[in-house]
Amino acid sequence: MTEWFRPAGSTAHEGFELMVRPGEPDWHHTGLSIRTLLPGQSVEIDTGDCEYVVLPLSGSAEVVIDGDSIPLAGRADVFAGPTDLAYIPRNTTFAVVSAGGARIAFPNAKAAKDVPFQRIAADDVETELRGAGVSSRQVRNFGVPGVLDADSIIACEVITPAGNWSSYPPHKHDEHRPGKESELEEIYYFELQLSDDVPEGVKGNDPIGYQRVYGTDDRPIDVLAEVRSGDLVLVPHGWHGPAMAPPGYDMYYLNVMAGPGTERQWLITDDPQHAWVRELWNSQHIDPRLPFGQGVADS
Repeated sequence: MTEWFRPAGSTAHEGFELMVRPGEPDWHHTGLSIRTLLPGQSVEIDTGDCEYVVLPLSGSAEVVIDGDSIPLAGRADVFAGPTDLAYIPRNTTFAVVSAGGARIAFPNAKAAKDVPFQRIAADDVETELRGAGVSSRQVRNFGVPGVLDADSIIACEVITPAGNWSSYPPHKHDEHRPGKESELEEIYYFELQLSDDVPEGVKGNDPIGYQRVYGTDDRPIDVLAEVRSGDLVLVPHGWHGPAMAPPGYDMYYLNVMAGPGTERQWLITDDPQHAWVRELWNSQHIDPRLPFGQGVADS
C-alpha cells in the first residue's frame, strides 16, 4: 500500500469493504464505497454534503427513498453488461436492500447544489467503443453529462480485453483551462477476470493488471501498481495511463471524478510525448472481442 494505491481490504470501514471519502489528506472532492449485501440485507446511508450514485456491481437491489422503493435490475457481474442505477441528492437519507444478495458501489462527490433523484435504466446507459487495435476498450458512460444530471460527479465504467492498453495515451485533467482541460480528481477501482481463451486447467489463477500515474517536476507523483480485483488507485493530479490488461486477464475499472470547477466537464490533455499514438488508430480496427455485454454503439 502507498499513499495513492489502496489494495483490496485496506480501506474497509463500518461494514463497507472499501471506503474512500472526500476530506482525506490531499483528497478533496470524490469518494467511493462498496458494500456486499447478503440476501435480505440492507444498508442505510446519509449523503450529507455529497451526491451519490447507487451502482450494482453484481446482483439486483432496491433503493428505498422518501417512502418509495425503486428497483435496480442489476447484472451477474461487471463484465456482463450495463446495469440500472440511481442518483441520490445531497442531504438525503436512503436505504438499499437486496432480496437475493448483491455487491453495490456508491460513487460519490461533494455537491454544491440540489439535483433531483434519478433512476437510469441499463438500456439508457451510453456505451461506446474507444480507441483501436491493442488500445481498444469499451466505455459505459452511465454518469457523464448528457446521461446523468448531477452537480459535480462524473463516472464511467471501462472494459479492457486481455492484452490491451487502456487510459492510453497517458493524459491528465488537473488544471482549469477553459475549453481545454478540467480540474478533476479521479478514482480507479479495478476488477479482473480470466479471459475466454485461458485453458480450463488454470482456472484457479489470480488475474492481475497494472496502472501507471506520473507527474511533473512541479507536481510529482509516481505510481506503478500491480492491481487485482478490489484494488483502488487514486489520481489527485498528474498524467495517468496506461491501464494495462496482460494477456489472459480482462480488466474492468470504475472511474469516479469530480473537482472544484463550477462547470461539470470532462476535458483532458494528452501527454505530448505520447499523443501521436492516436494517429495509429486511423489504420486499425476495433478489437473484435468487443463489445462485452449489450447496448453498444461505435464511437
